[in-house]
Amino acid sequence: MNAKPVRTGKTKDVFELENGNYLLKFKDDCTGEDGVFDPGANSVGLKIDGVGDVNLRMSVYFFEKINAAGIYTHYLSADLENTTMEVLPARPFGNGLEVICRHKAVGSFFRRYSDYIEEGADLPAYVEMTFKNDEKGDPLVIKDALVCLGVMSEEQYEEIKAMTQKVTQIVADELLKKGMVLYDIKLEYGYDREGKIMLIDEVASGNMRVYKDGSYIDPLTLSSLFFA
Repeated sequence: MNAKPVRTGKTKDVFELENGNYLLKFKDDCTGEDGVFDPGANSVGLKIDGVGDVNLRMSVYFFEKINAAGIYTHYLSADLENTTMEVLPARPFGNGLEVICRHKAVGSFFRRYSDYIEEGADLPAYVEMTFKNDEKGDPLVIKDALVCLGVMSEEQYEEIKAMTQKVTQIVADELLKKGMVLYDIKLEYGYDREGKIMLIDEVASGNMRVYKDGSYIDPLTLSSLFFA
């Protein structure tokens, strides 16, 4: 099947297929700085053999679980040999939006609100959103602003929030089976031609913060432990 290049991303390339779907090619390029891996960095800093493969395998694992739970995603199929995933076309909200669900008070949440909460304290599947904008440091945006700016409706916000909490619980439950605890996860959403909201992008170790026996597990170690 012929595939037309659409976009070259930091960790994935996007192609348009003849059938109208898209093909995501997972790469071994990793975000980071000065050769040090950092999933939260805004630029490619190094290449690690096999990263694309394990990110695809984890995404396939979770997308199949999420689809089985009746949650709409863009995932259709994967070719593990060629490290590609076929997905439904989706339009982003605004210029791209990241949705974070937090089970624990860590990272930027704790830095912002440390006067009011202890680090590592439980959170009730707290959901927040940020605009994807490397230059501006992915600014936090609240529901009222999203509605005011015309990025989404209040109803769409509430639907994404509910979907995010369900997806996060699915991921958390699967990790717990492996003796690991999910602290937070970053997800992305879009909508199809009919305006139906779907989970898009990937669900892999680089998108989540996970602990085991009280210690943080870096994404590369997490991937190996998950499939051990």
